Amino acid sequence: MPTTAPAAHTAQRRRKTSSARRDDEAPVIPILARKVREVEAKAQRGKLGPTNRVKFQVIAFLVREERARVKADAELTDAVRAELLKRLDGVATILAKTAARDTSLIQLLEVDQATSPVARRMRRDWLLESGAELAPDELIITDAAPVTGPVVPAAASARQVLPPQVEARQLSNPFLAPDLTVHTPAQSPRRRLDGWELMGPLYKAFETGAGGGAATMELPPVPEFDRLSPKGLEVMPHQSRFLEAVRAGHRSFLLADEPGLGKTAESVLAASVAGAYPLLVVVPNVVKMNWAREVERWTPQRRATVIQGDGEDIDAFADVFIVNYEVLDRHLSWLSSIGLAGMVVDEAHFIKNLTSQRSRNVLALAGRIRERLRDPLLLALTGTPLINDVEDFDAIWRFLGWTNGEKPGSELMEKLDATGLTPADKAFYPEARSAVISMGIVRRRKTDVAADLPDKLIADLPVELDDEYGRSIRQAERELGERLAARYRRILDARGDRGLAPGDIDEDIVRLVAQHELDESKAAGSGSENVFTMVRRIGQAKAHLAADYAVQLQRSVGKVVFFAKHIDVMDAAEAHFAASGLKTVSLRGDQSATVRQDAIDAFNSDPEIAVAVCSLTAAGVGVNMQAASNVVLAELSWTAAEQTQAIDRVHRIGQDEPVTAWRIIAAHTIDTKIAELIDSKQGLSLRALDGHTVEEGSSDSVQLSALMHLTRTALGG
Repeated sequence: MPTTAPAAHTAQRRRKTSSARRDDEAPVIPILARKVREVEAKAQRGKLGPTNRVKFQVIAFLVREERARVKADAELTDAVRAELLKRLDGVATILAKTAARDTSLIQLLEVDQATSPVARRMRRDWLLESGAELAPDELIITDAAPVTGPVVPAAASARQVLPPQVEARQLSNPFLAPDLTVHTPAQSPRRRLDGWELMGPLYKAFETGAGGGAATMELPPVPEFDRLSPKGLEVMPHQSRFLEAVRAGHRSFLLADEPGLGKTAESVLAASVAGAYPLLVVVPNVVKMNWAREVERWTPQRRATVIQGDGEDIDAFADVFIVNYEVLDRHLSWLSSIGLAGMVVDEAHFIKNLTSQRSRNVLALAGRIRERLRDPLLLALTGTPLINDVEDFDAIWRFLGWTNGEKPGSELMEKLDATGLTPADKAFYPEARSAVISMGIVRRRKTDVAADLPDKLIADLPVELDDEYGRSIRQAERELGERLAARYRRILDARGDRGLAPGDIDEDIVRLVAQHELDESKAAGSGSENVFTMVRRIGQAKAHLAADYAVQLQRSVGKVVFFAKHIDVMDAAEAHFAASGLKTVSLRGDQSATVRQDAIDAFNSDPEIAVAVCSLTAAGVGVNMQAASNVVLAELSWTAAEQTQAIDRVHRIGQDEPVTAWRIIAAHTIDTKIAELIDSKQGLSLRALDGHTVEEGSSDSVQLSALMHLTRTALGG
């Protein structure tokens, strides 16, 4: 034993010496080997963001550079040269495998790809780590002056539209008010961290959760008085703290609150506090109508207009322009020249892919606004700023002006410089995370502000059915109304007007006509166009929009319960969830008790199950699904009780969060009236069982009341 240990130690020392000697010949190779493994691991998890793509570039560049050096070094023996080239081939092989996994990396293998300032700084840092001596011009790397590109890309120029009203607005006031606070400094001062590559460390600070704690900037206290709410509404305490930050002068925010906490209302009021008009709001199609409604509710003194298609019907003199991502590209030209003072991007994770055209459109418009105004209001709203990787922050930070993708902006750079630390210091990372958060990240969960919220909230999301199918539904609704009105007039002609004043409507005849239609509809079933088939068609038209909203919601808050009345709507939703990569369970009327219970248990216990797709009638009772706190009602029920029963599958004992039910309502259709009627029926329960003082409503059924409404509308009442 005494002789064995020293022998083993000597052999180990020889191995270390041999390895060190090999690395002495090419000390950068171990660094490249380590870095390429990091990139490979990220690629295997589908998380190859901007920083790792730059790493890929620099590794490929240095492999070529080192291969040429090794081949040209006459002092190396053939054996050492062969060994070093073999090791470089190993790094190159991993690069090739990674590029095969993500083919967009292949173009980064080009010789001139590692020439950006970020890539050159990364190369410099790795070479210095290897002990290489660099020339002075390689040590000092300056950033190229930013080049401002056109807002409208060449490919989209032919699609640009100029709505007639926009032209009228531009002619009525061709001069934009100048922002006298804008100034361009002669030259940015040199800072201590100018020579460091900082984007990777900033992402790392968030990836590791450096420093811990919620990612929420310090907000002012709740003000003593609510100075913002219009009559009949009230700003909640957590909302008022955010708005006080706007009042104090903060203008750029990543508002990452969970759904149901009122981000839309906060944004609308923030624009009012900041006076950021005209305001552009870029949103998913499914929430356009809801944004217009919220502007009207919270800032009734302001006008909002929704941009559809080519914008022929927009109000160009409005204060708030609401547009969905899909049609933004054709409106870039006039939006960039109308003098926007603020911009809101809802579901901002939609722009995370910097190569997508919608991301480029949003960033180009935001850049133009910042060029014109010193401190515009910029809000990125999303409950899920990170989908796959911490570098999903990249596009959002660029939109807000916090970074340009290659380096921090001047304000963030100043905060990082003030820490007195560098990325070489472990203490830098919590300080860096805090610095970014202080730029305007606000993240609250339902559990954080539970005292502010009702225990159960029903939130309506009006959607526009603007395709051919939606137009056919509205046409069928008009035809049904005209049929009812014609029957009303025939009865009135037969009976005589009995002293009705001009414009008055005989409610008894309206009820008689509606009851007759209802009886015929029940007898006819689905064989003719009636109120039941119409509501079913509305449900089919809403299916994709409702499912799409549920996908967005699930990515923000986790599990979601999705209710629909008809099987074909459930089928369409399940197909959309599958295409979006979400696992689901289904609760339907034709299931056995065992199958149903297995689905419920899986939803409540399996973290992989994202959505429960439920029949409104079959799963409305006897089901416990408190693993979720969010419900999507894709179709409306005919009774208030059925809706309440569905929501109470989630709002029950064992639920420790406030529950939000999102009702998807087709605007400008009978769907809107049905929702109103259902809500009016809630009053009966509140009066009879809970003792509330609620205005008494009609005792007619929802179906009958809806048909009476259609009749009055057709008669002009």
